[in-house]
Amino acid sequence: MPSPHGPNASADTGSPGRTPVKAAIASFMGSAVEYYDFFIFGSAAALIFPHIFFPDTDTNAAVMSLATFGFAYVARPVGAIFVGHFGDRIGRQKVLMFTLLLMGASTFLIGCLPTFEQVGWLAPILLVFARLCQGLSAAGEQAGASSMSLEHAPDHRRSFFTSWTLTGTQGGQILAAMIFIPVVALPDEIKFGIGWRIPFWLSAVVVIITFFIRRSLHETPEFEEAKKNNDIAKLPLAVLLRFHWKDVLRVVLCAFIAAVSTVYGTLAISYGKVIGNMDESITLWLVVAGNIGALISQPLFGMLADKIGRKPVFIYGALGSAAIMPFYLRSMESSNALAQFTLSVLVFSCAYAAANAVWPSFYAEMFSSQVRFSGLAIGTQLGFLMAGFAPSIVAALGGLEANGWVQISLFTAAIAVISSLSALTARETYRVPTKQLGHTIEKVAS
Repeated sequence: MPSPHGPNASADTGSPGRTPVKAAIASFMGSAVEYYDFFIFGSAAALIFPHIFFPDTDTNAAVMSLATFGFAYVARPVGAIFVGHFGDRIGRQKVLMFTLLLMGASTFLIGCLPTFEQVGWLAPILLVFARLCQGLSAAGEQAGASSMSLEHAPDHRRSFFTSWTLTGTQGGQILAAMIFIPVVALPDEIKFGIGWRIPFWLSAVVVIITFFIRRSLHETPEFEEAKKNNDIAKLPLAVLLRFHWKDVLRVVLCAFIAAVSTVYGTLAISYGKVIGNMDESITLWLVVAGNIGALISQPLFGMLADKIGRKPVFIYGALGSAAIMPFYLRSMESSNALAQFTLSVLVFSCAYAAANAVWPSFYAEMFSSQVRFSGLAIGTQLGFLMAGFAPSIVAALGGLEANGWVQISLFTAAIAVISSLSALTARETYRVPTKQLGHTIEKVAS
């Protein structure tokens, strides 16, 4: 079999027009940019925004700030319907260009916003608006990139190639944390002045680079063939709800597992700072360590899922995350740095990374090419609502108080069990050819 490691790897699939390596690179870069922007906001919501976008006397500033992080997840289901429709109607590549530019513009503008001291409650209102725009963009990014990678990939390596979409999100989170580490080390007058704005402004540079990379990627052969045969659904949402509503519901419940990421990357940062009295830069380094490990482990988990199936790898990742999370949180109350970093890598790189790497192929393979973008976008974004509000919900329930690790751990265990039970009801599709994925939908349904 010829090597796929060239600019055009169609020989690896036996089908003309397939470029799995190029699609995986474009998905990785696009997701890295999108989620650099997304996680920059998460870091700022935990460490910066309570001090500049809310009144100093408000004891609930931390909870309110974490809630702004969750507002993007409100916009994401709405955005999923919109971008899903056009992704299945006009193509994956065009919609992915739109989501990239919207995220870049929204993030840059956040860095330009006035503070509460300058304009009062207008400041958090503008912050929420910009965050909603980020949510609209993120709604289509992973669904579009996953659909693109899967439809370019050879049948027997779909999980490996689609895993790079989520590996890109880890790259984005690493970059976000690395840039925020020197920011939080600045003196307060600089940090809360111009310092926090710089990471948001820097996103423009990365967006421009990724724009040119993504622009050169061709549409998927699956979509082009459907377009040629006039098999494009006029109303993808109607077709989706008629033929795939059970799969959408299944994806919603499976996608609860994404709450592990926001608990780990946002709530745990606050927990370490408030309860463990940890230095802010150390909490960010913990996130960096876990995500660096995931850069390595996620492609390996993707390869494993191509060998033994999606379900066992996904379920292991969900339950493993729940099992290790309490030990990670307890370590943040100690002064044992070795234990903190070891458990950070274990919970994220060795457990959660398994579910994170596999879900793009696992969920996408539940749908036919007619509605794959819509099904993946709508199902995941509804499920991601749990992830978006997990930090503020658990914080409001006492997760940032003494012994709050109990509430956080119980919450993680609950969403892991729900996700695992839902995954057990799914079909195993790792041996199903791409053209046969999903239900056969008659043209009259289009």
